[in-house]
Amino acid sequence: MNWSIILSISKTHLLSRKKQTAVAALGVTFGIGAYIIMMSFMTGLNGLLDGLILNRTPHVHIYNEESPSAKQPIDFLPEYKGSSKFVYSIKPKKSQSRIHNALPLMNYLKTNKLVKGVTPMVKAQAFYLAGSTRINGALMGVDVLEEATHYNLNDYIIEGTVNDLAVSENGILLGKGVGKKLSLRVGDVVQISTVSGDIYPLKIVGFYQSGLAEIDNIQSYVNIKTAQRLMGESKNFITDINIKLFDMNLAPVFADEMESKYNVNAKDIQEANAQFETGSSIRTMISYAVSIALLVVAGFGIYNILNMLIYEKMNDIAILKATGFSGRDVMYIFLSQAIIIGFIGGLIGLILGYSVSVIIDNAPFDTEALPTVKTFPVNFDVKYYVIGIIFAMISTFFAGYFPSRRAKKIDPVDIIRGQ
Repeated sequence: MNWSIILSISKTHLLSRKKQTAVAALGVTFGIGAYIIMMSFMTGLNGLLDGLILNRTPHVHIYNEESPSAKQPIDFLPEYKGSSKFVYSIKPKKSQSRIHNALPLMNYLKTNKLVKGVTPMVKAQAFYLAGSTRINGALMGVDVLEEATHYNLNDYIIEGTVNDLAVSENGILLGKGVGKKLSLRVGDVVQISTVSGDIYPLKIVGFYQSGLAEIDNIQSYVNIKTAQRLMGESKNFITDINIKLFDMNLAPVFADEMESKYNVNAKDIQEANAQFETGSSIRTMISYAVSIALLVVAGFGIYNILNMLIYEKMNDIAILKATGFSGRDVMYIFLSQAIIIGFIGGLIGLILGYSVSVIIDNAPFDTEALPTVKTFPVNFDVKYYVIGIIFAMISTFFAGYFPSRRAKKIDPVDIIRGQ
């Protein structure tokens, strides 16, 4: 088998029908290009949404929640053991909102090899006061530098910096929605009223905007010591502990372990964002389905064109077989044409997909809800380009395989007799 001759004949066939060859190649080009563009944009969009939700959510959230006791007094009476018990109007037991022994627990977690970072938090209910205006709010007392390291707080600050809050004991990083409602600016003083009625003045060192209006309209950040002081508590008063793991997939098991060992409430990231992750998975599946459909349609286009080409080249096939070419050689001639079309079309499709993705990535995307996002999100992951060219080669191979098998079985005697 002389591959140089086979490829030379394939080249001659392709160039003799340049229009048909170009149409077949363009079918692959637009199929691959559309796949690259769609996957790059959709996964980039998913990444943006993940950043808004998942990157701001701890892998494991430890907190203390008031709830009815799992076991009521009647459960401890031996004479009722094994019986069905019905208890009505159960009231939650009185408990503190803080986590018991929070500081020792945090020290232990910092030594755990699975834990990447541990950040304490003090949540405080408060009211924002400005003249006669009174807005319900929530203060998040955090170690602001740790919050910026593990939860990308910097990405959501539209005025000021985390350092401005870190060095200010009476500073507050105000939610953009709150600042807009109260007509406040950086450097102004906002009055904070606690649930006990005490009023504290805090200086606005910056504004942040998460992109979620229901959060930005009530939530603000202060130093953890400031939150403890506002609540009249000591430094060991911690209401929440946020944990970042090296492997997010271990969060459910880790949360169960924390609940069983330390008698705390622990919620993992998968439980907290189950609906969001489902939506993200469905969007990715739809993107793959549509993209694959485009490639399959391109494959059928090549199949039809090669079928027509074989009918038009009946005389050439007869001559090739009459001059000593085997049926297998003829099959390879037409199969190589399909592969060449797939490779050239796929390569141009990759270039087209990348070029359009670059244009989209640089297109301005200004929205008030996402102030830190300036352009459309695009993911330039190499795997999508590899998948695209592999699928192009596979689809065009099968598109050329079946017509080439028909060419292999053609009897040159019947063709010549018919002439």
